[in-house]
Amino acid sequence: MEEMDRQELKGRLALIENMIAEGRRGQEGWGWSFVLWGVAYYVAMAWATWGKSSLAWPVTMTATAVLTGIAASRKARQQPRTTIGRAIGSVWAAVGISMFVLLLALGSHGLLETQVFMGIVAAMLGTANAASGMILKWKVQLGCTLIWWATCWVCVQGSEKQATMMLLAAIFLCQIVFGIYGMIAESRESRARHA
Repeated sequence: MEEMDRQELKGRLALIENMIAEGRRGQEGWGWSFVLWGVAYYVAMAWATWGKSSLAWPVTMTATAVLTGIAASRKARQQPRTTIGRAIGSVWAAVGISMFVLLLALGSHGLLETQVFMGIVAAMLGTANAASGMILKWKVQLGCTLIWWATCWVCVQGSEKQATMMLLAAIFLCQIVFGIYGMIAESRESRARHA
């Protein structure tokens, strides 16, 4: 009886580990979206700074969300969704919608100072990365979490120039580099499966 309980426990642990690994592979498959959103942040920042437009962020973020939605729906048709995949997707959707609503509401009433805006963005992206990294037990994504949280701190405590430089660096490292890392990992996994 005891041996059967041990075998069952080992089987359950193996299943959990497989689910986490599957979730991580699924997250790697979203590397393109990290790159897309990183580029979108740069576009919105440039447009808002040089174009002096209050529409830069809402328009860029809405357009990027629509592009992501279209690509995600196509991806969903190609691969079955897993429980962990739905959980991770829900975390990112909830954070994204919360950011959009909060920042739009604050900005439309003139209550959003630049450094506070940058701090909110960094904190909320840190939250989404933390939740994903913890669920997937993925140290690389947890590293991105620490960068986002450090960025939040610098955005609120440092000068506007320090905040901007830190945010630009965090976007590059945690969106673009992390996204490329995910795409490379997915490509390697795909080649290994087909070999």
